[in-house]
Amino acid sequence: MRSYCLAAASLAVTLLLSACNSTPIQRNTGFVPAPIQPVAIHNDSVPAIPGFSSAVKRGLTLFLSGQAPLDSAARLVGAGDVAVQSRQAVGNLLRLVRSARGLPGDVLKLTFYVTDLTDTDAQAVRDAASSAFPESPAPAITIVGVERLPGEGMRVAVDGIAILRSEFPDRERAAAGPP
Repeated sequence: MRSYCLAAASLAVTLLLSACNSTPIQRNTGFVPAPIQPVAIHNDSVPAIPGFSSAVKRGLTLFLSGQAPLDSAARLVGAGDVAVQSRQAVGNLLRLVRSARGLPGDVLKLTFYVTDLTDTDAQAVRDAASSAFPESPAPAITIVGVERLPGEGMRVAVDGIAILRSEFPDRERAAAGPP
């Protein structure tokens, strides 16, 4: 009995050591995926700053540049009013997300830049974000106080990152209509 146990233990150790020392099987399929090229995303109703991309999509990741509270004619909306400007800037950001074939729920991160930031301003920004992104979980939000933004009366800008769930339309995208 003892020799049987000793033989079994010896076999187990031999198998364990041979498994640890074996070289992994490497397979060369010859397939090398092509790099995914970045694509600039634009929307005619969102003013773009000449020389800059409003958003850039690479694969299913969408990087959204700072969106200002401007209407489609590039006029400032709600001069000095953080709540109104936050809603407009987020609206512009969402138009770009839809232009990339995304949904509000695809947005994962937002950074708001607010001049002369107060607690009341921060709450106005949070309110604008929560009404635009009702899904749970809401995007991660950072609010940064800045000295100034370009443009007289501009108090808010927002940038973000979205991971698009798909590049193909689904029922929710079809029901939402065009961007």
